[in-house]
Amino acid sequence: MLLGPPGAGKGTQAGLMAERYGIPHISTGDILREAVKQGTGLGRCAEEYMSKGELVPDEIVIGIVAQRLEQADCKNGFLLDGFPRTVAQAKALDAELEERHAGLDAVVSLEAEESELVRRLGCRRVCTRCAAIYPSAGPEPPSEMCKACGGELVTRADDRPEAVRRRLQVYKAQTEPLIQYYSTKGILLPIRAMGTVEEVFSRVSEALDRVWARDVH
Repeated sequence: MLLGPPGAGKGTQAGLMAERYGIPHISTGDILREAVKQGTGLGRCAEEYMSKGELVPDEIVIGIVAQRLEQADCKNGFLLDGFPRTVAQAKALDAELEERHAGLDAVVSLEAEESELVRRLGCRRVCTRCAAIYPSAGPEPPSEMCKACGGELVTRADDRPEAVRRRLQVYKAQTEPLIQYYSTKGILLPIRAMGTVEEVFSRVSEALDRVWARDVH
């Protein structure tokens, strides 16, 4: 499972982790949208809330995650991103995994200073046409056009400094109990998410490799 505040680089690290370990990257947002698209029973229930801009109840989210974990590509493992968000969801996930005689090996928690997160998100650009995300700008001025579709690149309203700080406050309030929950279980891996993508991924890989080497022995 992957935890991290907005701007910590979860999406980038999740893609690298899924590729290295040959497991599917399961994003709660993605599977909710897919369930709605496919018109499953749980998907239709979720759509009723999503269409109103309301949070989808835990029992529906947990049911959709459980269905996703039953698919063949999860047989040898999976990476959860965006779920669980609360201790109640974490306990429900534990129960679901216990029924499958499985459990989480590790919870990777990406950590970075607030000032750096605000800077990264302030530099991030999003395509208005295809929603492609362009991370923090480098030394060159950010392009105004999407390389994929030619759409306009903009800074999202919730990536502006005052909005980012509010998002970080919400994340801290929601996630601190979850960090404590997994720390007590002995599976939390705090990872410093400062530096290049490659440097952060090296820390993640080394931490996970130590966990699996320990479990093998």
